[in-house]
Amino acid sequence: MIWTLSQVALGGAIGASLRYATGVAITRMVGHGFPVAIITVNVLGSFLMGVFVVAAAHRGLTHLAPFIMTGILGGFTTFSAFSLETVTLFERGQTGLAALYVALSVCLSIGGLFLGLWAARGIFA
Repeated sequence: MIWTLSQVALGGAIGASLRYATGVAITRMVGHGFPVAIITVNVLGSFLMGVFVVAAAHRGLTHLAPFIMTGILGGFTTFSAFSLETVTLFERGQTGLAALYVALSVCLSIGGLFLGLWAARGIFA
């Protein structure tokens, strides 16, 4: 149990650091306003989750799930930041943008997962 918790903790530190760096880079590219950085990490993380699920099943790598899925990808994607960004948009009176943000985040993240599954199944089939 301690080994698994250590994997999750290490992966979480890596994922959170990657999320921060990605967020900074995207914000520098597109500026502030609509939270593009958080949508990007959630969609990308969902895609990578789909790829890992298929790759792990085909390559016998499910033992890496705590490190990769819970740790790295759990630290990389974040619905806590999603929630904060949504409430911030609502509090600014940008209800339409908040609704768009919620819809895009959920739909594109689910789409990213499906795309990751499809791509990985094409590779590992």
